[in-house]
Formats: sequence, C-alpha cells, structure tokens
Amino acid sequence: MHDTTALLIELGAIILVLGLLGRLAGRVGFSPIPLYLLAGLAFGQGGMLPLEASEEFIATGAEIGVILLLLLLGLEYSASELVTSLKTQYPSGAVDFVLNAVPGAAAALLLGWGPVAAVALAGVTWISSSGVIAKVLGDLRRLGNRETPVVLGILVMEDLSMAVYLPILTALLAGVSLAGGALTLLIALGTVGAVLYVALRHGRLISRAVSSDSAEMLLLVVLGLTLLVAGIAQRLQVSAAVGAFLVGIALSGEVAEGASSLLTPLRDLFAAVFFVFFGLHTDPAAIPPVLFPALALATVTALTKIATGYWAARRAQISVKGRWRAGGTLVARGEFSIVIAGLAVGVEPRIGPLATAYVLILVILGPIAARWTEPLAGRLTARRAAPAGTAEAAGAVDAAESAGSAGTTGGAGAVPASR
Repeated sequence: MHDTTALLIELGAIILVLGLLGRLAGRVGFSPIPLYLLAGLAFGQGGMLPLEASEEFIATGAEIGVILLLLLLGLEYSASELVTSLKTQYPSGAVDFVLNAVPGAAAALLLGWGPVAAVALAGVTWISSSGVIAKVLGDLRRLGNRETPVVLGILVMEDLSMAVYLPILTALLAGVSLAGGALTLLIALGTVGAVLYVALRHGRLISRAVSSDSAEMLLLVVLGLTLLVAGIAQRLQVSAAVGAFLVGIALSGEVAEGASSLLTPLRDLFAAVFFVFFGLHTDPAAIPPVLFPALALATVTALTKIATGYWAARRAQISVKGRWRAGGTLVARGEFSIVIAGLAVGVEPRIGPLATAYVLILVILGPIAARWTEPLAGRLTARRAAPAGTAEAAGAVDAAESAGSAGTTGGAGAVPASR
C-alpha cells in the first residue's frame, strides 16, 4: 500500500508539473518539449529530486508514448499520399539525407564513438520535428503558402524513411550479424511494402472492420491493435514504432479521423512522459562537456536544413522568399531525435546528453528560424546589391514574387489532406 501511495504522489506531481509547463510554453509560443526535457533532468539521476516509486511506470509510459507518436503520424497520411510523395519528392529526400545525416555521423566518428553511434547520431541530426513544424506553420498562418507542400513532402519522406532506418538501427544496437541485419531489413521492407499494398487495395475494408459508432469501442480496438502489432514488430526486431506507424497508414477515412481525435490527448500525455523519461536518464552533469559539440552540430545542421528547404523549393519553382521560408521552417528537431537517441544510449551513453543539448537548442531555435530566415536573407541580399538601381530592381522582383505567392495560395490543395 505504501508503494502505491508513493507511486500516486509521484505520478500526480509529475503530470501536474507537465501540465503547468505546457501552459507556460503555450503562452510563450514555443514547443513544450525543451521544458519536458528540463523537468526530466531536474527529477532524474543527478537532479534535485530523484524519483523511485514511479520509475518503472514511467518507463512503460515512455514506450507507449513512442508508439502513439508514430501511430498518430501514420494516421495523418494515406497510402496513396505516401506513394505520391515517394514519386515526386525522392530527390529532395535524398538531398535532405546527405546534407543532414552526414554531419551527425561525422561528429560521432570524430568524437571516437564508433560506427553504430555514428548511425544513431546521423538519425538524430537528420529528422526534423513534424510536431513542432506543424505548430509553427499554423502559428505563422503559412498553411496556404506555396512552399508548404514542399515542406510537408520532405517531412513525409523522413517519416517514411523511419520505417527502414529504425529496423537497421535496432539491428545494429542489438549486435546482430550481417546476415541477421540483412534479414531484419528485408522483413522491414517487405512489411512496409505489404502494408502499403493492402492499404491501397483494401484500405476501406480494413477501416470498415475497425470502425464503430461507439467512441469507446473505436478507441479500444485501435489502441489494442496498435499495441499488438507494435509488440509483434518488436519481437521481429523491426521496431515497435514502425509497427505503430504502419497501423496508422492502414487506417483511412472517418476511422482515421475518429481515432486521431480520440488518441491525440493520450498521445500528448504519454509523449510528455517519454520526454521526461529521457531526461530522467540523462545526468545533468554530463551536458556541459558536450555543450560545445552540440552547439557546433546544431549550427551546422540548422544551415544544412535551410539549404535543404531552399533547394527543394527551388526545384518546385517557388519564389526566392518562399525558398528561404521553406528552409527556415525545417530547422526544428524534436521528438524523433530523442526517440533515436533513447534507443542508442545503451550502446553509447554519451549520445544521450549530446542529443538532449542538441534538441534543446534546435527546438528553441526552430520557430525563430522559421520566422526570421526569410527577412534576414532578404536584408543580406539587399546589402550586397550596391548600385541603387539594382536594389530597386531587386525590390520590384521581391514585390512581384510576394504578389505571385499571395495570388496562388490556392496551391495549398497540394498539401496532404488530413484524413
């Protein structure tokens, strides 16, 4: 009874603190992720108030948080949208991978952490935060901008790539042989292909079988199915997160919309618990030694993300201002960087503090970059145009581009529609 009482007190205090931090972040206009990480650092090992009774429960909640993050992400896309993105956005996805994964891998090798840690840190620096970016686009009222489909296309490519990347990373972390790793990758690719095929051909039948007029029944069936598939995927070393993502893709229409609205509060709760759990297992004293590498890596990969967005928007024939806006919007890292680092800390413990500092920097810098990259780039460009006539001409071009962008906000139809 005493243990149960302590558990309830600790959990209640943690959830209350998270709620207050979330409200504070909402008023300031930033993502609550850095505050959740800081809360974990404060309560965890080396923090001001270590937790004991609730640690096991929080660990389980963190696993559920990762699963729900990927499930809700999968519910946002249909199989046809993913296939379309693969056909049209794969060059941008390749550029995104090279420019942003390579710095992370190189940093891990320079720090002497080995090839497995290099693969993990490459993922930390590669994947942008879909949640933070979606919120920024809404806050800045850019959902109708012409560059927004380009940004969302890159995010879709990254999300789909996770279905291949996570099984590879899981196999490497488990220390399986080359043959075992190849088998795991084949299973992952086969599973993804099979799910996409079934979702394209028989998605309505699956959704009809899951559908229910009762919100309670729909919640239980979707959540139960997701946890079951995630557990089977974990047993096959494909990654529980990938299994949850594929369940989300397989559901469509009203079922996906209903499940999304029902599961979003649960996702937010358990995702917050996940970030706290990651902070709990990161010693605050380990962050200062890696602060400089994290800052340097954040600077480099912020610039490479801006370059990625600029290149992708230019390929889509977006105006110069739209190219800079696309680049700045992609800077934020968040949930998936922490998920990847959380998987890798068992092999290389130092990746945890580095990833924490890295995400803290970029989740704060991301909204700022989204707002100010384009105006700052415009000012720098204007200063380089020395002759007055040239500056006036540049101003006229920018005005024309802005007018063209404003007149084509109907291009938002290319944005993948939420189901």
